[in-house]
Amino acid sequence: MGLGTDHHLAGSQPSGSASVQTAIQFAQQAEKLSLQTTHDNENTESVAVEAKFVTPQDPVIVTADGNRLPTVPLEQAYKLNILKEELDGDVPKEEIGQTDDNAQASPSAVAGFGPSSHAHTKAKQKSSEGSLRRSMPPTNTHPLFPPLPLYGPPSLLRDIQCWTFRISSFFLSAAFLGVIVLGALFTNIPTVCMRTWKRITLQNPDAKRPFYEEEIRRQNTRKEQERSWKRRKSQGEKTPDQERAQGNDEYVPTEGGPDPVICDVGYYARRVGLDIEEFQVQTEDGFVIDLWHVYDPREYTRLNDEERSYRGPELFTGDNRKRLRDPSQKRKFPVLLMHGLLQSSGAYCVNDDDSLAFYLCKSGYDVWLGNNRCGFKPKHVLLDYSDPRMWCWNIRQMGVFDLSALVSRVLFETGFEKIGLICHSQGTTETFVALAKEQRPELGEKLTVFCALAPAAYAGPLIGKMYFKFMRIISPGLFRVMFGIHAFIPLMMTMHGILPPGLYGWLGYTVFSFLFDWTDTRWDRGLRDRMFQFAPVYVSAESMRWWLGRECFAKHKCILSTKEEWRSEEREDGTDGPLAETASQRAIQTRDHHRKPKGATAWYNEKVCPFALWVAGNDDLVDGRKLLHRFERGREPHVRVVHSKVLPEYEHLDVIWAMDAVDQIFREIREVLWKTCNVRDQCRVPKGCEDVVAWIPEATRADDEDAEQSSSDSA
Repeated sequence: MGLGTDHHLAGSQPSGSASVQTAIQFAQQAEKLSLQTTHDNENTESVAVEAKFVTPQDPVIVTADGNRLPTVPLEQAYKLNILKEELDGDVPKEEIGQTDDNAQASPSAVAGFGPSSHAHTKAKQKSSEGSLRRSMPPTNTHPLFPPLPLYGPPSLLRDIQCWTFRISSFFLSAAFLGVIVLGALFTNIPTVCMRTWKRITLQNPDAKRPFYEEEIRRQNTRKEQERSWKRRKSQGEKTPDQERAQGNDEYVPTEGGPDPVICDVGYYARRVGLDIEEFQVQTEDGFVIDLWHVYDPREYTRLNDEERSYRGPELFTGDNRKRLRDPSQKRKFPVLLMHGLLQSSGAYCVNDDDSLAFYLCKSGYDVWLGNNRCGFKPKHVLLDYSDPRMWCWNIRQMGVFDLSALVSRVLFETGFEKIGLICHSQGTTETFVALAKEQRPELGEKLTVFCALAPAAYAGPLIGKMYFKFMRIISPGLFRVMFGIHAFIPLMMTMHGILPPGLYGWLGYTVFSFLFDWTDTRWDRGLRDRMFQFAPVYVSAESMRWWLGRECFAKHKCILSTKEEWRSEEREDGTDGPLAETASQRAIQTRDHHRKPKGATAWYNEKVCPFALWVAGNDDLVDGRKLLHRFERGREPHVRVVHSKVLPEYEHLDVIWAMDAVDQIFREIREVLWKTCNVRDQCRVPKGCEDVVAWIPEATRADDEDAEQSSSDSA
């Protein structure tokens, strides 16, 4: 027995030669994951020292100086950590043999989700168990989120590879964009001809627009305000709007005159008497993203530049710094807004007082506008634009890292325990993904409600269009040759800076209308050029490959279920078109068969926050009705839908830009935010919400009823 113990102890202590070999392996692995290669002890501060698992599937690299590098493949992160622990004497040598590219341990153990005695327990495992683990295949990732490629530090070979992709993608993606633009212009010819003919025949081509009279009224009002502002400004006097505002305790505009149509949310906020301050937020994988705070300058003191800078990668730490001019005044409840694909959160600020951001701010909410990574100005604490690691991310990283970092910063700045979240299109997708039980479910405990506008969980029929099919049939390698491994068609952003705003706005609308099959029927056409100043933004080619490539969303037509899974669910529910006709027959046939309970394929667990959904009924880009059916059929037992509405005539962007969106959606959002607020007694009551009753979860209501019943029985 003693000999056996001595042998075990000897086996657990690495010999001198083994330590040297392990040190060499660790140095090689660390260099593969570092910011730069090290020569003659140079750049030692950028050397990778460990992999930090943010979630069991999301390891980020921590460098010697404490900075972060983006996600790397699981087996590479695990190998680095095991080698490090072996050098520290915490892991038996036999573990090293299990860390090749074809085998790895449970990510939950690496992430620290297992017991603290994990290494000690592994040391006691039998050799047969070690052999079994060495024969195991790599840990399976979700089929909708395949592993991202690994790009090492700069080298001659990598630089050649990058420049090859950049050159090929520049010409091929420009050609692709040219085909799309020509297609959009060609299909627009009939519309132009029809409008021209009506004008020649003295007809008004816009007379049949649903809000034509209101458009004319708003246009005349804007012109009168511009003339008044210009006249009074030249005379050094207050405009009538400013005089009325001060007399009625309303908001005082500090910008005015003709709209120059610029990409500046602060300018449009000042036109309606508000203002915006920009915060820098660091994600846990090192990206620096923009967070815009909409505020009333009459009651809030703007923070200085240092206070608005990024604070580091850690989440949910620190106290609030909110500065009210009147400390005795109750605080406003904070709300975070997230934008859609190829957009920024400036999309919420383009309709003057009818913009969702400004409407909520003036209603009495503390409004924050979040932007995803890269956006207008790609930034990272270590990487630069030319590094392919800067662009190695997709929708998972946007949800797991970006959304979490933005929520954390708003919590820090406001001092609240929870906030409300409003998302549109892709913003809903990253939230649906982040809240999933396999991703970052604890985020749901920081939200009072998730308001989803045009929720993008299931694909609409538009995914079958020819140009989308083309992107789906090409291989991942050919996709990278055509669109690169950096930003997706960066020529679009170049043209944004070159073209005049009017031409860019018209061209942007024409192209996006052609691609996504929407119209401006319900928008204020006089503001359309302004709407497209905040799109497109920089996104990664990998992100677009997730949306449109052959492996992920375009293939499965769902964000969290494979095509086989959700079709099987629809067959069981009898909701998949022609198969629904035989639903009763199928129910009889399968009644006695072994079937999974409906909650067995749920995406969310008990940590998920309440949902509220507004579905555009005439939206071909995504299918919001399928998501509603999923909730109605009990597929998500933990999801509590506090509000849902289908707007039959609405298209994808109408939920934020329609002229009647205030009446149809924004007022309901205002009420939903307030009825789900968890600190109503500590916050100002928003305008129009004085009679809104607090929402009580069904479980809480049932417990209260049981308590009342038991007390009455005892009496």
